[in-house]
Amino acid sequence: MMIDDERAITVMLEMTLRKEGFRHLYAAYNAAEALRLLEKHGADIVLLDVMLPDQTGFELCPKIRELTDAPIIFLTARASDLDVLTGFATGGDDYVTKPFNPLEIAARIKARLRRNGARQSGPLPEDKRQRYDFGRFVLDDAAGELMVEGEPVACPAMVYQLLLFLCKNPGIVFSKSQLYEAVWGMEGDGDDNTVMVHIRKIRERIERNPSEPCFLLTVRGLGYKLMKEKRA
Repeated sequence: MMIDDERAITVMLEMTLRKEGFRHLYAAYNAAEALRLLEKHGADIVLLDVMLPDQTGFELCPKIRELTDAPIIFLTARASDLDVLTGFATGGDDYVTKPFNPLEIAARIKARLRRNGARQSGPLPEDKRQRYDFGRFVLDDAAGELMVEGEPVACPAMVYQLLLFLCKNPGIVFSKSQLYEAVWGMEGDGDDNTVMVHIRKIRERIERNPSEPCFLLTVRGLGYKLMKEKRA
């Protein structure tokens, strides 16, 4: 789903994506049309502009989240740090500023769909299913569910994927660029904000006090690591 009031951009993206093998493409030029199409067709991934004629992409993003957990990539000319952080805070998974190379967008989409493929294509074989128990929280990858103190907690797609990667590699320190490459599938230079915002979203879900984490720790100068709860 492409949501942008500049038709030249949606036409350019559609031409590129079709050449890259994508077939089920939809374009909306305002927020109302986008919601109508999403309710009718759904989406595996959403490309979202900020400046739309009837409301901003920042206002639209939470409404999209009510309809789908599909990754949302902001594509916009608004490039300030505040805009980027607002995009992530409202439910976005990635933020790309205009002008952009449409082939890069295609590569980002493919990387995200690869990482979501197992969850989208049906249940894993019994011997492949994993349940990661960290004491206070449990990530059940077979069910695609995060449980905190026994209660299910909503987890956007890329927050879930980052937490899943860390759960698979407990106690190992990863730099921001390593996490971005492993989870988002792209080189991490210049994408510190993406990782930092998603780390914060994980802490808001799994930590008793996100400001004083005891699970997802910052290793100063090196990166982050996920630790299991120390039991008495």
